[in-house]
Amino acid sequence: MDSDLLTRGLLYLSLATVGIPGNIAVIYAFLMALHHELRLLTADAIVLHLALANLLVVAIRCVLEVFATFQIVNVFDDTGCKSVIFVYRTARSLSIWLTFVLSAYQSLSIAPPGSRWAAARDHFAQFLWLIFLIVWIINIFMSSPSIMFAMGAKNNSKLLQNSINVQFCFVNFPSVSMKDANGALQTVRDVVPMTLMTTTSLIILVFLYKHSQQVRAIRGGGGGGGGSSERRAAITVVTLVMLYVVLYGVDNGLWVYTIIVNRAMSSALISDLRIFFSSLYAAMSPIVIIVSNKKVNKHLRCVSFSKSAVSQIK
Repeated sequence: MDSDLLTRGLLYLSLATVGIPGNIAVIYAFLMALHHELRLLTADAIVLHLALANLLVVAIRCVLEVFATFQIVNVFDDTGCKSVIFVYRTARSLSIWLTFVLSAYQSLSIAPPGSRWAAARDHFAQFLWLIFLIVWIINIFMSSPSIMFAMGAKNNSKLLQNSINVQFCFVNFPSVSMKDANGALQTVRDVVPMTLMTTTSLIILVFLYKHSQQVRAIRGGGGGGGGSSERRAAITVVTLVMLYVVLYGVDNGLWVYTIIVNRAMSSALISDLRIFFSSLYAAMSPIVIIVSNKKVNKHLRCVSFSKSAVSQIK
């Protein structure tokens, strides 16, 4: 096998190796918390939903890219390709929008009690189910073109000039204008939440800075009160948003390039880079959550302790 293909396969395999167990661990920890506490905090419910979306992204895309790299490409017929691409694109966009929802809620959570923003936070928590429903509807609608235009790799004789090769399947657009319109729609779908979550993250950072200055003034220049759970949660959310902005910013920049510049030789490399960077967020975000979330740490440590105790008994 060519060394470039081997490197490609190993990179996607590493993402799957890290991302699948990581997201499963986050999901398990929050389900255990729900089992013991009979409820989840609003932020925890959002993170649980985010981990589910990221698990789908890594499990579908990275695993199938490994199959494609090692030439197990004809594993889907037209129906299978439509289903897989639809689920992947929906999960990928859900990951983006849920990161924005998390950042929006966190920006409301740091509002002082009694303010109108604190009241908005309470309404946010009350209607979280409706927010989830709206986000699902938006992203299902945005991903629907894949149902119409996706086709299996076995039918490559039917390909048009405006097809996109996703290694294990093809997205076969009937015209240039349809392909460009779909690309523009996907870009807007990603850029809108990216802009909004960047704004909310700036609000969080400004608040944290002002708060640390106030604490430092009260304590006469001593150390700030940076150990609060609210502060840790805010820093976690900002870290996730920064990770998203960097990785998906590269992803969308490459996507715009593929729309504007039509070069057959560069399209395969650019496609690989786009998939890698978009999948990298889904694989790395659970690491940030596991390291920074005390509730997740607590339940994962309990599992680790139980396993060690059982092994000692044996």
